[in-house]
Amino acid sequence: MKKGLQLASLGILAGLGLSVFFKIIEDTTDYKVYTLLLNVDYIPVFRDYTYSEPVEVLFHLIISILLVYGLYLLIQMRRVRRIIVVCVVINILLGVLLYPTTALSARTPPIRSFPAMGYWLIGHFLYGLTLGILFQFVFRKDGMSS
Repeated sequence: MKKGLQLASLGILAGLGLSVFFKIIEDTTDYKVYTLLLNVDYIPVFRDYTYSEPVEVLFHLIISILLVYGLYLLIQMRRVRRIIVVCVVINILLGVLLYPTTALSARTPPIRSFPAMGYWLIGHFLYGLTLGILFQFVFRKDGMSS
């Protein structure tokens, strides 16, 4: 139970950090990366409804928590030693895989917006870096050196 709450806290912390980063980028540049982060228009069940910003952030945080649980299991099962590298690489790959969903919504950046894509990937790099650093503390505390 304690480990589950600890991992959920990591997901919330890193997820909020990513949200704030993208919100600042969107507010200062007009590239819709925060909108893309919160966008659920491309998910069939969700696209029929309109959600408030706090609810969309909650959806994002739930995904972030699930990602943290998945990364934790991967790191533990594979006895990963380079935790930060793994977290950064996986999250950049997720950013690359998710960016094309921008083509499925009129609210998000154009698919060929290279500045938006750049901000998107920088955000996912920072998210992965944050998770990697936080995970190192978790695994160090658990007695697993990294």
